[in-house]
Amino acid sequence: MQLFLDTASVTEIRTMWEIGILDGVTTNPTLVSKEGRKFEELIREICAIGIPSVSAEVVATDVEGMLKEGRRLREIHPAIYVKIPMTPAGLQATKTLAKEGTRVNMTLVFSANQALLAAKVGAAYVSPFIGRLDDQGQVGMDLVREIVPIFRNYRYATKVLVASVRHPIHVLEAATAGADIATMPFAVMEKLPLHPLTDLGLARFLKDWEKVPKG
Repeated sequence: MQLFLDTASVTEIRTMWEIGILDGVTTNPTLVSKEGRKFEELIREICAIGIPSVSAEVVATDVEGMLKEGRRLREIHPAIYVKIPMTPAGLQATKTLAKEGTRVNMTLVFSANQALLAAKVGAAYVSPFIGRLDDQGQVGMDLVREIVPIFRNYRYATKVLVASVRHPIHVLEAATAGADIATMPFAVMEKLPLHPLTDLGLARFLKDWEKVPKG
């Protein structure tokens, strides 16, 4: 499973890229607004790091507006995936963009039926928001468990990108459910390599090493 960082912070992206565990980045208008920078300038800098997949979102809600923004976004860099919201207009725009060769990440997906429609119109990624479903008293990961076999049954090329990830257990559950990608905040990704027993074991090894005769 690929691991994406859900952020627009160049510092956070560079940190995980240098560690070597980062496969892609997802952004949205909220994340971009936190950086206080011009949108295209920021996206270009993120792409320049070498990230192979960078999702950038349209803000238009009508078909023509989505098409205009999507075509502009795809020209920024070959790594760009255009994020389109799951709406009837979004489906129509996605079908057109996909036929033109633009890779679309269909976002704000909250049902298996929505995911199925996204795959039918040619979205490259479909992004179920599991954390937000959890907030509403549903088991968000159940949605991923529904989508994965549907895509396999009909051999859709669309990848399942698990979004709204809140903690490392979500990452584990996404992996065991067969998701292709999980995107998460920096605070979640930095926890993935950590375990208290690893720290204790390392401390013990180093303490014992001090007892070994030197020279």
